[in-house]
Amino acid sequence: MEKIKSFTVDHLRLVPGLYVSRIDYVEGHPVTTFDIRMTSPNDEPVMNTAEIHTIEHLAATFLRNHPDYASRTIYFGPMGCRTGFYLILSGEYSSFDIVPLMKEMYAFIADYEGEVPGASAKDCGNYLDMNLPMAKYIAKKYLNILNTITPSQLIYP
Repeated sequence: MEKIKSFTVDHLRLVPGLYVSRIDYVEGHPVTTFDIRMTSPNDEPVMNTAEIHTIEHLAATFLRNHPDYASRTIYFGPMGCRTGFYLILSGEYSSFDIVPLMKEMYAFIADYEGEVPGASAKDCGNYLDMNLPMAKYIAKKYLNILNTITPSQLIYP
């Protein structure tokens, strides 16, 4: 079997950033998958499941309610390695195109107060595994990266 594209990225040189992982075509329509890399792979500690789960609930809620991106959002979810998230949008985009959206989303998460949307036994299969304070902390840290992002953090090494 051939290695899939994401396993050919040099994770020893990869730094936190926002990358286009791939662009696929579904019945002729482009779909862009983004690698939202929040921690330095194999260098920094990975995120714990509670904060990942909280970020997932808040980001998915934000994206699915966004005036411009709600209808373009196909998926938002965590990477198995726990170093970031994948975002899949309908359409063809560069990483640079969605920096403003990511700044808006991570500011929303960093400033969020109240009950986490969908954090109930009725709405979620693991609702007790949430950590809003840590999710906010990590979102602020990543927002600082987005606010000073460089071209080398927008294209895979």
